[in-house]
Amino acid sequence: MAQREMSARPYRERTDDEKGGGPRRRPMFRRKVCRFCADKTLRIDYKDVRMLSQFVTERGKMTPSRITGNCARHQRLLTTAIKRARSVALLPFTTANS
Repeated sequence: MAQREMSARPYRERTDDEKGGGPRRRPMFRRKVCRFCADKTLRIDYKDVRMLSQFVTERGKMTPSRITGNCARHQRLLTTAIKRARSVALLPFTTANS
């Protein structure tokens, strides 16, 4: 069997930025702070629909803490308050279009 000859391809030289091998760095971003821990006067109440609607998307989903920046304790309290507000019809479960 005859072997094919490998054609010599011209490769361009890689710059220092394009060379791999090093660890990938995460982009710098500011750490989100729980607004309930920062401002002690804010209370989580299921009757405060205006405040609860800031943590619910327009589709009716609860926004996760990695996006809102809430701590675990206040995220749990917020989840309970949203569920209570939904059950007494202060907040919708979903939008009317879906």
